[in-house]
This record gives sequence, structure tokens and C-alpha cells, in this order.
Amino acid sequence: MSALFQPFTLRDVTFPNRVWMAPMCQYSAAAEGPDTGAPNDWHFAHYAARAAGGTGLVVVEATAVSPEGRISPYDLGIWNDTQVAAFRRITRFLVSQGTVPGIQLAHSGRKASTDRPWTGGAPLGPQERGWQPLAPSAVAFDERHPVPTELTVDQIQQVVGQFADAARRALAAGFEVAEIHGAHGYLINEFLSPHSNHRTDAYGGSYENRTRFALEVVDAVRAVWPEGKPLFFRISATDWLEEGGWGADDTVRFAAELRAHGIDLLDVSTGGNAPGVTIPVRPGYQVPFAARVKSETSLPVAAVGLITEAEQAEKILANGEADAVLLGRELLRNPSWARHAARQLGGDVHVPEQYHRSV
Repeated sequence: MSALFQPFTLRDVTFPNRVWMAPMCQYSAAAEGPDTGAPNDWHFAHYAARAAGGTGLVVVEATAVSPEGRISPYDLGIWNDTQVAAFRRITRFLVSQGTVPGIQLAHSGRKASTDRPWTGGAPLGPQERGWQPLAPSAVAFDERHPVPTELTVDQIQQVVGQFADAARRALAAGFEVAEIHGAHGYLINEFLSPHSNHRTDAYGGSYENRTRFALEVVDAVRAVWPEGKPLFFRISATDWLEEGGWGADDTVRFAAELRAHGIDLLDVSTGGNAPGVTIPVRPGYQVPFAARVKSETSLPVAAVGLITEAEQAEKILANGEADAVLLGRELLRNPSWARHAARQLGGDVHVPEQYHRSV
């Protein structure tokens, strides 16, 4: 029987299969007005198609815990009740298709206030609906980005509270899984890595200090997230720097601590915190990082990174390298990837009654 189409249970939530949708920003929300940051028809159609295609878990894109936590003015947010109401339409449909609805809670830190990627992704000033980014240290991401404002300790605690408030709203919006975004050079990742964290107080310097903010966010979210619902953490397992950054050894050590603080699964990605690095991109290039966490800790993991073929995904699970696979661009190309993979591997997957003629 196909490993890819075996159910998987975390706490009280059972995922019908191990084909999961990775969070991918759509940069398509309203940038101003009463519906700022709320999902719209585009988001509904986008996520509904993957659920109808048999995906076991859909993780909604990075959703900001505050207005200044957005990557761009066009990002989703979950800091008000208007956004919550709009999300309910999506979660109801996902559940109707047997798909588990998940959401990634995020703060973009020093990489905030940029334009959409397809218009260049340049930093935006106040006259372009932009704002001043926040970060652990007053260190710009690169020469294009502005120097961010260094967060005070009081502001750090405010952000921790914003993550907890966002988790409460995510629950009210009907999500079954919450994922804390600690990867790709955004705020939590910036605190973790000595490349971006130059603080000298209790939130910088030593490994213990640099991980403090992340664990405070995890504790705050876990305190309001129901005991029966899983909590994920997405991590960049390495900055891909030869020295002076976050690396695989740090990730393994941190994974064990995340487990002790109530994280149920580590979503293992890489990179995003240092510009100009060389990343050996190839099919499955990030899987070894997930496999190492799985082999050296008790924390379940999901693998991501150029996983495109059914046999490739099946092998990752059959070899014990991960507990699930997260597909990104491949699901953009083919919303029904799970159904096609099930046909290839002899697995069972949900097919809407309206689509039975396609089986």
C-alpha cells in the first residue's frame, strides 16, 4: 500500500494522506480599505482547487499577525475580525472536501514593505503604501532594503502577543492546524541566526538568547491553541553560509526543544536569510535536512523542495526521511497532483462527485 496515501494523525487531527500544500504567498489581497488583508475570490478559488484535487492538508500562505508584519501591502492578514469572517468561507469548503485546513502565522521582519514579485519586489516607501520594517537588529537584508528599526524588549513582547491573538482568530476562522513561520529570513528566523541578530541583550548573542523569541512565540500560541489541534513550525534548516549563520546542527538541537514546547511537526525548508548565497538547488535538495531531524529527534517532519514526481514523494516516505511531503510550485502547475499520484501508486484519494467521470 502506498505510504503517500496512508492517513497520518497528530493529536486529534487525522490527515487523509501525506500530500500537503506548502504555504505560497499570492500577493492578491486588498492593500487598503475595509477588506485590507482579507482573502477574496482569488484565494477561495486557489485553495478550493487544491482541496478538490485531493490534497490532504492545505496550508494557507504566510498570513501576517499585524499590518507591519506583511511582506507586501497585498498580503493576507489575520489581525481583525473582517479577515476572520472571510477565511471561514475557505475553511468550510476545504473541510467539505475532506482536506485539513491549515494557516501559516507570520511576521516578515526586515523583509517587510516590498512590492509584488511580478512588479520587481522592490522596497516600498510610505508614499507607495509602504512602512518602516522591524527587526531584531538595525541591519538591512541587502543593499536594496532599508535599515530596519531594532525592536525594543517591549515591542518584542507586543509581537509575541500578536502571534497569540492571530492564533485565536485562526481558530475562530475554522483552521485545524496552525504553523508558525520561523523560516526564509523573516522575523523569527532573523532572531535565530547570528547573521541577522546582533543584539547584546537577552534576545541576542548566545544560542539560548537567539532562540528565546521563537520559543516565547511558540509558548504563547500553544497556550491559546487547543490541546487537540496540531501546531507546526517552519524552519530554515540552514542559512547556506559557511560561517556566521544558522546551520543544520542548530536545527536538530532546536527541533528537540520545539518538541518540548508543544510543536507537533517541523516543516523543514532552507535559506532566505542571507542574500547572494549558493544553494545547490536540485530535486529533493532540502530532504536530507528533514531526514536528519527525523532520525535524530522524536519530532515528526515534513519535507519540501522540488518534490515533483509521485515516485519521488513515495520514496521519501518509504525510506523514512519524512512523515509527509509539502508541494509548492508543482501544485500551482497541477491542482489535482494528489489524484494523479494516487492513480500511479494505487492509492485512494477523495474525488468530488462532480469529477468522478475523470477517474
